[in-house]
Amino acid sequence: MVEANIQSNMHPKLPMQGVPQPGKEEVMHLPRVHISTHPVMRHKMTALRDKNTQPPEFYRLVKEIGALIAYEATATLALEKSSIETPMGPMVGERLAGGIGVTPILRAGLGLAEGFREVIPDVQVWHLGLRRDEHTLAAMEYYNQLPHKIELQVCYAVDPMLATGGSAIDAINVLKKRGIPRLSYVCIIAAPYGLLKLSQTHPDIDIYVAALDESLNDVGYILPGLGDAGDRQFGTF
Repeated sequence: MVEANIQSNMHPKLPMQGVPQPGKEEVMHLPRVHISTHPVMRHKMTALRDKNTQPPEFYRLVKEIGALIAYEATATLALEKSSIETPMGPMVGERLAGGIGVTPILRAGLGLAEGFREVIPDVQVWHLGLRRDEHTLAAMEYYNQLPHKIELQVCYAVDPMLATGGSAIDAINVLKKRGIPRLSYVCIIAAPYGLLKLSQTHPDIDIYVAALDESLNDVGYILPGLGDAGDRQFGTF
């Protein structure tokens, strides 16, 4: 028994080792989960995953994918009538009814937030810092810069990777405390495990995913994934 305990201490169990994981087919049709099928998205995702893609190009691709998925995620926003004058005369058009918020989960979510700003330049950007404990995979908050006064119709929490779901769940928990009427979560790549956890914990939000991957490895990284999205965006290898 003593020898077994020594062996266990020398080789501690990895956080996802032996943890059952759902397959892709089990999560593809979850309610309020939207997985992109756009050909241009798939084209850009291939370039993003390529290990030879350097940080400047990687960051540009994250922004472009962010803009593409922003179009999909904003397809059901509320509108209100607006009277304007065109060069040819008056007309009644439509404008977004209420502000739009984007909360990038630092630091990897910054590129995605920039993609949203390409689509909606006056979007409000709030910053939330969450980091993952590499041993337990638990999310820990270290920065919170959310406004005191909130007048939005929707806020999107954005992060490139949805792995175990811990950071995503905690981010939505933080935003729910601010009384925002509608929340959505946006990511580039999701693992079935994290997608299921987020959907089960927050069944009242929409989840937008650019690509659904196969699984998590024993240390909680997405396979086939793309590596560390933060390091690859900012060149901090």
